[in-house]
Amino acid sequence: MGRYAGTRSVVVGGTHGMGRAVVEELLAGGSEVLLTGRSEANVAAARERLGATAHVVRSDVADLAAIDALATLVDDTLGEIDFLHVNVGVAEVQPFEQVTEAVYDRMFEVNAKGAFFTAQRLSPMIRHGGAVVFTTAVTNAVGSSTMSVYSGTKAAVRGFASVLAAEFLPRNIRVNTVAPGFVDTPTMGFADATAEERAGLIAVGDQITPMRRHGTMAEVARAVLFLGFDATFTTGVELPVDGGLGHILAA
Repeated sequence: MGRYAGTRSVVVGGTHGMGRAVVEELLAGGSEVLLTGRSEANVAAARERLGATAHVVRSDVADLAAIDALATLVDDTLGEIDFLHVNVGVAEVQPFEQVTEAVYDRMFEVNAKGAFFTAQRLSPMIRHGGAVVFTTAVTNAVGSSTMSVYSGTKAAVRGFASVLAAEFLPRNIRVNTVAPGFVDTPTMGFADATAEERAGLIAVGDQITPMRRHGTMAEVARAVLFLGFDATFTTGVELPVDGGLGHILAA
């Protein structure tokens, strides 16, 4: 019997990167998983890779009608669920004075509004004693130049999670967040960055992270699933997975 045998899980933003690592751990542990992605290419690749072992769905968290349709699909496909991971986010780096309304609205639409209403619409399916984990970011702990809007969106998600942790207490549903730092993913969190820009970001991350390396997707997945299944007396917290970046100074 796998660690997650008999459970049902939803990973919103699970077709690539850290979300995919969470999905793979859940599947390996025996959970029935429904995962979503916005990119048709990523969804198709996930369907090809996972086959019949998971329910792979294209859904856009920036579209409330799509979130409603996802809720109906989750109810029809899985019914009651044990675990919800809301792993959504887009990032654009711009100096404060150059931020446009369009950039601001897009990031808040996906990172904050999308995360909020995804949790709201799917929460009726979470069983008594289940868990929710949101992905935030190390920017909640440390100010990062050129990331004012992104930081604001992730701080909003941290605030949502704290309140949901209180509101879900009567159903014994735990709500926590995981805050990654620099993590090796295919896009490094910036889908539109060039290979040169990503290489520069990797170098900076290795330099400023106290542990002098990037985290792995598997390390983030283990933190997410610890909060989701093992930390049964923990709710309302943010767990950093950042190599000490937001908390200590390197020697």
